[in-house]
Amino acid sequence: DKESDVFDRERLFIERVLGPLLEQFPGLRVVLEHVTTSQAVEFVLAGPDTLAATLTSHHLLLSRNALFNGGLRPHYYCLPVLKREEHREALVAAATSGNPKFFLVTDSAPHPRSVKESACGCAGIYTAHTAIELYAEGFEAAGQLPRLEGFASLNGARFYNLPANATHITLEKQSWRVPAVLRYADQELVPYGGGENLPWKLVS
Repeated sequence: DKESDVFDRERLFIERVLGPLLEQFPGLRVVLEHVTTSQAVEFVLAGPDTLAATLTSHHLLLSRNALFNGGLRPHYYCLPVLKREEHREALVAAATSGNPKFFLVTDSAPHPRSVKESACGCAGIYTAHTAIELYAEGFEAAGQLPRLEGFASLNGARFYNLPANATHITLEKQSWRVPAVLRYADQELVPYGGGENLPWKLVS
């Protein structure tokens, strides 16, 4: 509904579409992708075990202030759009709670710089190159780093009735600089954190 406020659309979708759908089909297994609001977190927590949700790294790390910090920041424009700080805090609490209803999702939105920095820029933040490092940053800030493995590797597999991956990765607390731009075909792509330092690094 284009008449609905963009910051309210997730809540309205739950109220008008998803809630009635789950009442009509109570056995349906549903994952609410890329949740961004406290209302979505509350809806999932109150719902049946057949309802789960995914959370992106950038929605755990950024509120909508980042989109307007010092001017319009097109590389922080995404859909669902970033929300108020209170919603970000609710997402962090859900992700780091250990509740198996919440698990990781990457956001691979590799829009070239030319279409992000334009009169009508594309929505999407490219985080796939450093997703696990960004999640580690968020979980550490919340004091819940030991719960990262469940969120990243176990909860989703359990929800989908799949075996956990038998291989492992290693992260180190090691500051490193994200490239300012990445090559994308014959164009440039600005990744999340481009030109900035991240505190965690994937080493194996």
